[in-house]
Amino acid sequence: MSKKIIRRVYEKEWLSECHATLHPLIRRIYTARGIRSMQELERGLDHLLPFHTLSGINEAVIHLAEAIFQQQKILVIGDFDADGATSTAVAVRALRWFGLKKVDYLVPNRFDFGYGLTPELVEVAKSLDPALIVTVDNGIANHAGVMAAKALGIKVIITDHHLPAETLPIADAIVNPNQPGDRFQSKNMAGVGVIFYVMLALRRHLSDQHWFEKQAIPSPNMAHLLDLVALGTVADVVPLDHNNRILVYQGLKRICAEQCVPGISALLAVSQRHQRHVQASDLGFSVAPRLNAAGRLDDMSLGIECLLTEDKVHALELAEQLNQLNDARRDIEKTMQEQALHALANIHWQGVTPDAICLFDEEWHQGVIGILAGRIKDRLHRPVIVFAPSKGDELKGSARSIPGLHIRDVLAEVAAHHPNMMNKFGGHAMAAGLTLSRSVLTHFAEVFRQVAASKLTNLDLQNALHSDGELQPDELTLDMADLLCDAGPWGQGFPSPLFDGVFELVEQRLVVNKHLRLSLKKGNDVVTAIAFNVDINQWPNYRCHSVQLAYRVDRNEFRGKRQLQLIVEYIKAI
Repeated sequence: MSKKIIRRVYEKEWLSECHATLHPLIRRIYTARGIRSMQELERGLDHLLPFHTLSGINEAVIHLAEAIFQQQKILVIGDFDADGATSTAVAVRALRWFGLKKVDYLVPNRFDFGYGLTPELVEVAKSLDPALIVTVDNGIANHAGVMAAKALGIKVIITDHHLPAETLPIADAIVNPNQPGDRFQSKNMAGVGVIFYVMLALRRHLSDQHWFEKQAIPSPNMAHLLDLVALGTVADVVPLDHNNRILVYQGLKRICAEQCVPGISALLAVSQRHQRHVQASDLGFSVAPRLNAAGRLDDMSLGIECLLTEDKVHALELAEQLNQLNDARRDIEKTMQEQALHALANIHWQGVTPDAICLFDEEWHQGVIGILAGRIKDRLHRPVIVFAPSKGDELKGSARSIPGLHIRDVLAEVAAHHPNMMNKFGGHAMAAGLTLSRSVLTHFAEVFRQVAASKLTNLDLQNALHSDGELQPDELTLDMADLLCDAGPWGQGFPSPLFDGVFELVEQRLVVNKHLRLSLKKGNDVVTAIAFNVDINQWPNYRCHSVQLAYRVDRNEFRGKRQLQLIVEYIKAI
């Protein structure tokens, strides 16, 4: 699908007020991302939002502290994705540091239990005899599960970040920045950020009670959890607002300094990433998929154990297993993507791509449908829901959206007008999940398309790349690549700088039969570039001598030598 390059605009007035030490290019990039003061660029921990503005956090702390004082058993209920795994690891590690001797975790297998604290999972939890259940990255939609736990005399604390329904579960405490009336200024925290804040508040309360002194326990340094917080935040693709940028930046610093849990180091090693030069993108595209593979194909407990172990050898063994699962996931995904593209090619849309798309196949793997939805969304620039068979007559769907369309709100509107169409749904702006009966799939697909179309504009549907402009030859340097990297972290809602321009094509060749390696000339200098997963029916193109590119500036390190490399997002022969 062809793409349109749109150059970002910025307010020149603010640039003159910006701190003089910032490079003009960096000032321009920051301004285009809505930065209006130097305060918004602060990345120190002292600039984090205070925990006391989170609704329900005081109640949660009181119940947690009581369990610790009385040495009651706490059971952490996690989720089967990377945010859920890191959230679980943060909770378990912190509670152990605080001196709790009986803490365990339980993660539902997606194929047997589905998402969150369901009544069926409570039955399993009952055998572990907890006094208190703490949900992480789930729970806000689990009314029946909370009621089942309470009926057994088990207290429940919900920590979550997903959008709530009109009513909240009857938990003993709920900490979620998106619940009604919450005053916490960042609504974008991942689940791992929420539980981190709860543990911060709990540590403060325990300190005020002189707990650590009485127990002869060193007061924990909570910054030691920030590697996990950074990984979960990036993996869940939540917007990197100021607060999240601080969390990710501080976590990346710890990872690069090799002050992280052995599991993260091991996952970076099997991903063949240089730990001392790790960026947020490495966490998102290399570490998170391997961690997620456990929850997609097997049991996320494997990933959680990788993040909990202090044994480097064991961590590497677990990381290797996760790597093998990720390879298997890739094979399944490749087959599903080929089937999806074949199905799309046989749909007669009369030259017009629908505003929203639903796809289903009897053979598709429900653990991989989210990735497939993302791939099709990227290819067609349309919101996509992919369905796979679940239990009995039920289908499980995973949705991915495009900027401009809040996918969870779309599902909420569908539910409002057709209350019996979906069995359940949940999620946030860019991703959501749902279940429904296969008998209503055709009707649902049409209703979903209509609701999405009513909210999308022609501009939303343009497959546009937003560029930060053109770099001059003297800006295409390794020093500039370092400067751009250090200006991050970059990610969702705070995108990595993208540039565009025309280059003379000096050399081109395929690598691994699908990537295009380029030598490009601009001015008197030649730079290398790589375009991943090109259309091999179009490239290499030996009749082409000049190209228009949209690209990101990166650094390539090989055999100890670092050099500038452009990562091509879009290439067009001219």
